[in-house]
Amino acid sequence: MAAPAIDFVSDMVCPWCFIGLRRLETALADVPEPNLRFHPFQLDPTTPAEGRDLRSHLGAKFGDPAAMFARVEQVARESGIPLDFSKITRMPNTLKAHTLAGRAAGKGTQRALVSAIFHAYFLDGADIGDDATLVRIAAGHGFTEDEARAVLSDDKQLAATEAEARGQAEQGIRGVPFVIFGEKLAVSGAQPVDTFREAYAKALSA
Repeated sequence: MAAPAIDFVSDMVCPWCFIGLRRLETALADVPEPNLRFHPFQLDPTTPAEGRDLRSHLGAKFGDPAAMFARVEQVARESGIPLDFSKITRMPNTLKAHTLAGRAAGKGTQRALVSAIFHAYFLDGADIGDDATLVRIAAGHGFTEDEARAVLSDDKQLAATEAEARGQAEQGIRGVPFVIFGEKLAVSGAQPVDTFREAYAKALSA
């Protein structure tokens, strides 16, 4: 029996997506080579190419983000992620990061690359909207530096990624992570490990 596909819709600047991916991977720990596929979503597609100051942006929308940061950090650490918002200063545009991740699918490195981008942003505080940063990350996951730069400057590939991300929202996805098991069973949010495990089991038996 073929393993059911698991489609993971996320944005690389979403801490709940990082937490959700870690919980999903824990749920799939005993599954040999799970068919995990990643799809782009942009929480704020109006983010300029150069990004924004994180605290100014969140402060304008929600007020002082300190309490929100502390809550997310606590939940992340419970999932084994040493998240520290003091290292993160930028809210980058993730279109280029998503485009690289899309190309990585054909190389068999998509999952590792997506994880590396999450790690770079949330654990190292790297600006994942910056070309040089993305080239450095991609170089460790099947891309030559020249190939990565070509992807990041390819307007057609960037436009295709933008259209796919917009399409997720047009299909009714309002929040991420959004995980679809076996192309039928949808689970929204960074659910507990057991919830993801049960959803996979249902998809496997369907």
